[in-house]
Amino acid sequence: MNRGPAMRGPHGAMPMARGERRSFSSTWGRLITYCGPWMPAVIIALIFAAGGTVFTILGPDKISEMTNTITEGLFGSIDMDAVMRIAFTLVAFYASSILLSYAQSFIMATVTQKVSKNMRRDISKKINVLPLKYFDSTSYGDVLSRVTNDVDTIGQTLNQSIGGLVSAITLLIGSIFMMFKTNWIMAVVAMGASLIGFAIMMFIIAHSQKYFTRQQRLVGDINGHVEEVYAGHNVVKAYNAEHKLYKEFYRINTELYSCMWKSQFMSGLMMPLMNFIGNFGYVAVCVVGAALAMNGTISFGVIVAFMIYVRLFTQPLSTIAQSATSLQSTGAASYRVFEFLGENELADESNKTERLETAKGNIEFRNVQFGYNEDKIIIQDFSAKVFAGQKVAIVGPTGAGKTTMVNLLMRFYETNKGDILIDGVPLRSITRENVHALFCMVLQDTWLFEGTIRDNIIYSKKGVSEDDVIAACKAVGIHHFIKTLPEGYDTILHENDSLSAGQKQLITIARAMVENAPMLILDEATSSVDTRTEIQIQEAMDKLMAGRTSIIIAHRLSTIKNADLILVMKDGDIIESGNHEQLIAKNGFYADLYNSQFEKTAE
Repeated sequence: MNRGPAMRGPHGAMPMARGERRSFSSTWGRLITYCGPWMPAVIIALIFAAGGTVFTILGPDKISEMTNTITEGLFGSIDMDAVMRIAFTLVAFYASSILLSYAQSFIMATVTQKVSKNMRRDISKKINVLPLKYFDSTSYGDVLSRVTNDVDTIGQTLNQSIGGLVSAITLLIGSIFMMFKTNWIMAVVAMGASLIGFAIMMFIIAHSQKYFTRQQRLVGDINGHVEEVYAGHNVVKAYNAEHKLYKEFYRINTELYSCMWKSQFMSGLMMPLMNFIGNFGYVAVCVVGAALAMNGTISFGVIVAFMIYVRLFTQPLSTIAQSATSLQSTGAASYRVFEFLGENELADESNKTERLETAKGNIEFRNVQFGYNEDKIIIQDFSAKVFAGQKVAIVGPTGAGKTTMVNLLMRFYETNKGDILIDGVPLRSITRENVHALFCMVLQDTWLFEGTIRDNIIYSKKGVSEDDVIAACKAVGIHHFIKTLPEGYDTILHENDSLSAGQKQLITIARAMVENAPMLILDEATSSVDTRTEIQIQEAMDKLMAGRTSIIIAHRLSTIKNADLILVMKDGDIIESGNHEQLIAKNGFYADLYNSQFEKTAE
């Protein structure tokens, strides 16, 4: 798919090509850049985390001093004043450590929620400025997974792992310094035992990254699959496709299971491995420490201090291992989020000053050429004129390009060549928002959101009175049905409400009436209703279309016999045009279509 020229996304991020190598460091660089506005707070939090750890590191030295003071007084009198001074110092150290750690946690929790909030906001904004061709190649479930799973993964890591990682590194460096300051022989023994486990840990981390990356992608795949199957479960049942879809789900789920098992197994090795190394370090410190104490090289307090230092030294190694696991998941999640935020957007139209406040309704297609892919043109050279107030029908076989022409008219897609003009003004010269305000649409696929019937009818229109809503509903013949509901127009519509397809369509038609735009597009608007309701809607539509330019796409040719102009399309071009009587008299392609439908109806 041609993505067009490179464009910048939110925060100046350049789009990341799909084939680009998923660099861990570059992805984290993008995340740090994204967090730029909150970096001062993050730095303060990390300083607090490091400060709290420093007080923890100083504790064993004071415990060693207290142990020696107590040991020296065992055969005489213990200097309780000295012991109490050391104890109060320890209390101050540990209290300061707790306060700084709490402050760090509070700041990081606040920053994390702000980053997650902004990231979801940016994704929501991005969805509104992406061209429709992006969603032609991406499942909705995958997009939802980026909004939920990936953003949550990033937030959890920022909240839990970053501060812990800084504390762990500070603790690691500080404990090494204090061990060498206390006794270098004991320090070498303690570190030698622990570094073996650290080397194994780094080897595991290096080989587990690919599984975390695939895991995030597969979560998006399985969400997309479930969303599609759930949305079309009636079709799945009707065509007995459960087994086939289950096999596809089983394949994705099995691959996801394999990736998650491998990544979690490798990350699960970290803690027992570091526990073993820590315990081995205790044994080594005790044996070597006992030998040195017997020789008088060190005191008993040094052994006690080193017992604590071994724990302080191995603990950050475990934390670093766990944080590395989280960082890998976050790197994969960040890549997916920034890949989405970096997708090419609709062209910026802030420089366009021309505006059509209203329109008479003259529409002209001038030598329009279009293809969803540039190497596959489906509209070759389309030209047509529609005059204000005309009721124009576009008919033709499936794939002729009928709906495509409407998409181009609404600027959902841009033409490859040629122009579309409204009242002589090229659509390219006015904004998409302005174009959309000139039309109201009723599509074949109904769309209702969770809210009251009144809200669904009014939708985004402002200044609509209750009388306007009722008048529209009476015009399409749904007012009586709404009044039979328990809450009337205040009835909340839910996804699983038992409204028929026809009733849903009538509500969307009432919405179009309330919109009251100068031009109207009906894309198979009556395909979901019965014949009697269709006649009722046609009568209402005739009133609605009076004085308005109306574009109608219909497969039932009997519904457009009263159209002022019928454009017959085939293979992306107009092959016939005229009103119903003229086209029947030509005995051409339209006549064949109409007669074939009539024959089927008669049968």
